[in-house]
Amino acid sequence: MFKFCPSCGSQNIRFEDNKKFHCPDCGFSYYHNTAAATGCVISTGEEIILLVRAKDPARGKLDLPGGFVDPGEGAFEGLRRECREELGWDPGPNFTLFASFPNIYPYKNITYNTCDLFFSITVPGLNPGDFKLEEKEIGGLRLVKPGDVKPEELAFDSTRRAIKAYLEYIHL
Repeated sequence: MFKFCPSCGSQNIRFEDNKKFHCPDCGFSYYHNTAAATGCVISTGEEIILLVRAKDPARGKLDLPGGFVDPGEGAFEGLRRECREELGWDPGPNFTLFASFPNIYPYKNITYNTCDLFFSITVPGLNPGDFKLEEKEIGGLRLVKPGDVKPEELAFDSTRRAIKAYLEYIHL
């Protein structure tokens, strides 16, 4: 991520313990901490909503609505904001945390370690016409029975693990 120390310009900057950039010449330290991210299983009661990713990483693969939690936000606020941005739809406050997994998110030659928090909400009668997709990020929407989700079609390992946990959570 750094070839030169951002403080003194030294080329001696090192990445230590898989979390910290440190310059022995001036003492500069930068912790590349884990980022928080959210995902939401939105259920109609029979099917769940999966989104087709329109951009990398994992363009064309399926994912859950959600994304990174911004500075100054909690996970609930971040999830609601992401749903509003991606789907043009606000899930409200009545979702439940059911799982959390670590993830690796490669983006523009930087690998981000994330802590992904997965929530669920059931909204009977919800249909694709209730959403206005953000076309730059979302390439499409699929309604799928939870037991029919194919793990190999999912974008991230944490999402595969979340769907498995969701199936256990709803006793399928």
